[in-house]
Amino acid sequence: MGTDSKDATRSLEASSVLGLLTRRPRLLALGEPTHCEETLLEVRNDLFRQLVEEAGYRTIAMETDCLTGLTVDAYVTSGSGTLDEVMEHGFSHGWGAFAGNRDLVRWMRAHNADRPASEQIRFAGFDGPLEITGAASPRQALTALHDHLAPHLPGLLPCTRDTLDALLGPDDHWTNQAAMTAPGRSVGRSPEADRLRLLADDLTALLDAQTPHLLSTASRESWTRARLYARTATGLLRYHYLMADTSPARMPRLLGQRDAMMAENLLATVDRGPTLVHAHNSHLQRVQSSMRMWDHPLVEWWSAGALVNARLGPEYAFVATALGTIRHQGVGAPAPDTLEGHLHELPGDRGLFDPAQLAATFGDTLPVPRESPWFGYAPLAPSHLPHIDALLYVKDMAAPESAPVG
Repeated sequence: MGTDSKDATRSLEASSVLGLLTRRPRLLALGEPTHCEETLLEVRNDLFRQLVEEAGYRTIAMETDCLTGLTVDAYVTSGSGTLDEVMEHGFSHGWGAFAGNRDLVRWMRAHNADRPASEQIRFAGFDGPLEITGAASPRQALTALHDHLAPHLPGLLPCTRDTLDALLGPDDHWTNQAAMTAPGRSVGRSPEADRLRLLADDLTALLDAQTPHLLSTASRESWTRARLYARTATGLLRYHYLMADTSPARMPRLLGQRDAMMAENLLATVDRGPTLVHAHNSHLQRVQSSMRMWDHPLVEWWSAGALVNARLGPEYAFVATALGTIRHQGVGAPAPDTLEGHLHELPGDRGLFDPAQLAATFGDTLPVPRESPWFGYAPLAPSHLPHIDALLYVKDMAAPESAPVG
């Protein structure tokens, strides 16, 4: 890699990231090519602190359950609960076990402690209550939506709470993980589920139609939360419906549905101010995402980032992360002819690059795509360079001190 590439290296600071963009985005996306690496969480925390202190960013959104994330937000804004309780119950996917996430929550609470609500920073989970192995029952979101509307709209509700409970039945019918690989085990297309989908739609329509009245009788914050419950209830019921599908379109539609739910949550989050979102590159990139699953051929879908970009345009910016080694996972130094290999030759532990300048350095011959020996790490495709706004390169992942819990 020549002198031009070395000259293109920038320090990883908020001002450097924003300096690569044509305008300050409402949603700044920081992607990662693998999960569960404390080094990447430390990088994220440093960037978020600078964005808050220097650029007025107000919210961080993470790839964790949007409903459990309410527990984290309550703690950082009001001190509700204890830090230990929040880390145990406020995160999905085992994220509460990581020191970087604990440090983030602790710092956010300290930052907010002496500030009025109008000046506080916020936390948001933007994933649905689901994972590739299955999905939650829609009970929590659907009944919470009903409970929000009931005191304010007597006589207008399409059903009673008892009707919802009867139709929902036992939660373990919904959370049966066997349904992911055996569509016939899903309850998503049962007569009860079909009725629930209609009721969720009716409740959501009522929430929208009665917005002026609801805002006059309750706080905007409670209305905003009700909209989250509505999005989650309808999204989960749609996800369960797709889990029962037996057609070849099943997996693309499931993956697309998850990211569509993510996108709607992100669009709602930016309504309260500039936001940093941190998630896997595949959920934030503008190009179509793809992966191989079980015995399925290549599955393709549009990511949350692609969907949000289509709505926000230049108010969305994507910073992709590439990395060199994850030696504790068997990922050694990248080959010299790969994108990561070229960046690995440069001095320093990490650097920020302008993708356009990198592409110009390579000219008509892009580096060869890197292949990972470990399924949990997805190298950055060189062909993606024209579709990202900034590239962060982190040379080495530090070995974990101990295995994460949960």
